[in-house]
Amino acid sequence: MTTGPKYRARIATADAEVDGCLLLRGRVFRAGDAESDRDGFDALFRHMLVERAGDGRVVACFRFLVVDSPSAIERSYSAQFYGLSPLQTYGAPMVEMGRFCIDPEVRDSDVLRVAWGAMARVVEERGAGLLFGCSSFQGTDAVRYNDAFAMLRDRHIAPKRWLPRIKAPKVFEFARRPSRKADPKAAIRAMPPLLKTYLAMGGWVSDHAVVDGDLDTLHVFTGVEIGTIPAARRRSILTAA
Repeated sequence: MTTGPKYRARIATADAEVDGCLLLRGRVFRAGDAESDRDGFDALFRHMLVERAGDGRVVACFRFLVVDSPSAIERSYSAQFYGLSPLQTYGAPMVEMGRFCIDPEVRDSDVLRVAWGAMARVVEERGAGLLFGCSSFQGTDAVRYNDAFAMLRDRHIAPKRWLPRIKAPKVFEFARRPSRKADPKAAIRAMPPLLKTYLAMGGWVSDHAVVDGDLDTLHVFTGVEIGTIPAARRRSILTAA
C-alpha cells in the first residue's frame, strides 16, 4: 500500500473495488457511462486505485499489465493500435499502464504524486526496464495540438530500435508534417498531464498518433526506460511509494 497525508493507493482485490475504478473511468472517459468503458482487457490487468483516506472515495485509478516475456507484449492494450514487434527484443520485463485518470472534481497534486508512487513501486518490485502506455489528447482534431506535436517530433521521438510501427487504420503522422517551430509554452499547455509526466522522466513517443474514434482521442504510444530516468526525479517519485 502506498500512502500520503490524505490519500492511499492499493491494488483492487474485490469486484466492488474494480467497479469503483470503472465508475471513475466512466465519468472521465465516457461522460458518465461507466459500464461502456469496461473492455476485455480489464480481466488481464490489475487495477490500482487511489482513495481518499477519510471516506474511501476513489479519486484516481489506473490498470497495469506486467509483460514478462517477449511474446506477451502482443497481449497488451497498446498492441491493438501499434506494431510493437521491435519491443519483443527488449531485454527486461515491461509494465503497461493504462486508463490512468483522476477525478476531475479533485484538484490536488498529492493525488498524482501518490498514484505515480504506486506505479513506481510496481515497476521496482517487478524489475521492469520499460514503462509504457498510450497518452491521449482529448478530441480528434490534430490542428488543436500543432505546437504539441511539433515539440514531440523535434525532441521526443522514440529511439529507432524501439519505434512502434503503424498498425491502426487511421493515424496522424506528425513526424512527417512540414517543419514548423513549436511555441514551447503553447505545446506544454496542450499536452495531457500523463504525457508531461512521462516526458519529464525522459520518456519518448511514437512518430504518429492514433485517431481513436471510440474514446474521441488522439493518442501516442509513450515509453520511459527506467534506467534513464534522472536520479533526482526517480528518488522523488519513489519517495511517495
